[in-house]
Amino acid sequence: MTQEELDALMSGGFDDMDVQDGEEAPLEEEVLDEQSEAFEEEAAAKKIPDAPVGYSKETAHHWPMPATDENKMVHQLDDVTRESEEKASEIFDIIDGVSNQLMEGEGSLGNVIEALESNITLFATLSKKFPDVAAFGVQLEKNSTALDEANQTLQTLQSSGESIMSVMDIMQYQDIHRQKIERVINVMRALSNYMNSLFEGRIADEKRVSSAQHIVGDTHNELASNEDIEALLAQFSSNAKG
Repeated sequence: MTQEELDALMSGGFDDMDVQDGEEAPLEEEVLDEQSEAFEEEAAAKKIPDAPVGYSKETAHHWPMPATDENKMVHQLDDVTRESEEKASEIFDIIDGVSNQLMEGEGSLGNVIEALESNITLFATLSKKFPDVAAFGVQLEKNSTALDEANQTLQTLQSSGESIMSVMDIMQYQDIHRQKIERVINVMRALSNYMNSLFEGRIADEKRVSSAQHIVGDTHNELASNEDIEALLAQFSSNAKG
């Protein structure tokens, strides 16, 4: 027996009852309605937005993840491919800027090295021609030291440029990963379209006969057993006699 049948039975049973002490006795149906509303309010408070009917935090382990935007697989994969491509583009721009700065630094340092080599040649000639002038020897030594440091710095810049090129080569794999994810998306979409086509019916859903909510053998809270019905009828009988 469904809840609607119980409501109709209780409504008919209370019509013949007498009102005692000049007060209107509360109908059992109203009590059940209040309990039902309280249960619905409690369920609504526990319900997760955009979740299917009956889904709550307490029943989450019985359900798959709700089909929200955060849980839609293809939706998330599309976000991953789009965001990863945007970030990769930003990284390439930064790397390209650093690489250009290194190349400019190498060019400027080459001019410095060329000037130092010219100074060394000059001071070496002057120091040899005027050995008594100590300043020429001092400047020759300083320029030689500066040339060695400049050459070491140039090697560091060149090595950094090669590392930047290696990073750009490695970043190329990001595009391969994106293509792999897109291939997975295409397969998932193809399977989704196939399943939709497989379960497609000739009758529109709004034209279908509504399914039974309760069937004999169900263990649903709204399905009353024979014992419950007999107990309810016995309660009606005792109340009527009183």
